Amino acid sequence: MNVAVVICCYTSARWDDVVAALSALAGQTRPADEVLVVVDHNPQLLQQATDVLRRVLPGVRVMPSTGPRGLSGARNTGVAAASADIVAFLDDDACPEPGWLAALVAPYEDPAVVGTGGTVLPRWPGERPGWFPQEFDWVVGCSYAGLPSTPAPIRNPIGASMSFRREVLTTGPSDTAFDTGPFSTALGRVGTLPLGCEETELAIRVHAERPDSRICYAPASVVRHRISIDRTRVRYFVRRCWGEGLSKAAVVRSVGAAGLAAERAHVMRALPRGVVRAFRAHRPDRAGALLLGLLVTTAGYAVGRLWPLPRTSR
Repeated sequence: MNVAVVICCYTSARWDDVVAALSALAGQTRPADEVLVVVDHNPQLLQQATDVLRRVLPGVRVMPSTGPRGLSGARNTGVAAASADIVAFLDDDACPEPGWLAALVAPYEDPAVVGTGGTVLPRWPGERPGWFPQEFDWVVGCSYAGLPSTPAPIRNPIGASMSFRREVLTTGPSDTAFDTGPFSTALGRVGTLPLGCEETELAIRVHAERPDSRICYAPASVVRHRISIDRTRVRYFVRRCWGEGLSKAAVVRSVGAAGLAAERAHVMRALPRGVVRAFRAHRPDRAGALLLGLLVTTAGYAVGRLWPLPRTSR
């Protein structure tokens, strides 16, 4: 099967990250058949990418997002432009290890597999903050304590490193086509606005349409996700938890109670173990962060259920 890799970007502040990711893609043990860089409504960055990337990496296709402002619209633009059987997505601040793509697409040997997700490891700007619980690494877009340690079915992948069969992301007349369609532009990050869950909502729709299909976690597929200094602070932790609660409320409005099934399991199993580990490590601040994150996320969800918030642009 052919594989396309889509990288969506929106700011020149991550230019070095994008170049590093593309260089790492060139060194994959299983090369991508297509590489597409989608620029989200930033004409200056589009010009820079067009001038530089096409010259340095001739196989890269650079294009502007034709969808609404935000990550979902940019991803949908990449899907529409790709022709490969599998479409993989890589964050613009994530750098893949050499075996990333090979491990990410290996599960597709099983025809029931329609999507995959890889391991996303944080690359902190120095030491990991001692108070930051691993159970909340999703706050910085990374794999978190509580995920499987071996290949296993999951509800949804982490957006920084994931893939889907192209037929999942488009609609068409063929017998194998899905009716799920593209990522919802009513969800997902817009610039620095700390919302998300568009891949969660898509995955739940896929499972609902094809209950026998599977999305698989491929832990051997590894990327390193750069964490900016502002994301190591409690203020960002709180904002991101609040945004996650709002996003989950939007998902539940879209797909029903299935939007919280994995979260309930995480709260009941992983978080209590995390509190115990924190106290055993003599880190009451980490235990406090676990409780704070749970309370803020729950509050955001409650507010989102009562008063749905409109999307705002960056």
